[in-house]
Amino acid sequence: MKKVFIIHGWGGSPEANWFPWLKSELEKVSIETEVLTMPNTDNPQMSEWIDFMKQSIGLPNEEIFLVGHSLGCIAILRYLESLDKEERIGGIVLAAGFSRSINIPELENFFESPLDYGKVKKSVRQIVAINSDNDNYVSLEEGRIMEEKLGAKLIVLPNAFHLNEGNGFFELPTGLEELLKMIHNK
Repeated sequence: MKKVFIIHGWGGSPEANWFPWLKSELEKVSIETEVLTMPNTDNPQMSEWIDFMKQSIGLPNEEIFLVGHSLGCIAILRYLESLDKEERIGGIVLAAGFSRSINIPELENFFESPLDYGKVKKSVRQIVAINSDNDNYVSLEEGRIMEEKLGAKLIVLPNAFHLNEGNGFFELPTGLEELLKMIHNK
């Protein structure tokens, strides 16, 4: 059975942004969806987040799909990097994501070692990155890096800032569309 886990970002919650909308839309088409409440969200620690994801997701398999926003994206990439070589999931959608430091001191513990892009690629069947051309936290270059190093399909949304509710994003139709394509292998 296909299952989607949504991972919020720094200071986030399951009720924020477009997460409730996405969960509702997926459940309308009978896809089990859970928005995780990440631990210690105001002072996130990579090891805590990865352990929590492993515990919440359970055994990785190609019926599992992950959606992240902002810090939730690097958390997903670090989670994939931590999987055993035979473990693989179906796909990921990364909204306003980044794979390198964006120079926010509270998040630096996620970047104490460089990301192993090769290991991440082998741990997931499909990757979509959705970035804005005017995000005030995450430059479009971060999306281009994921396109180049992970083979992600990059979708650029014009004037979408950080793809969050503060910028009017209570829905993310592009994310839903790409996720459904992954889930239905199109």
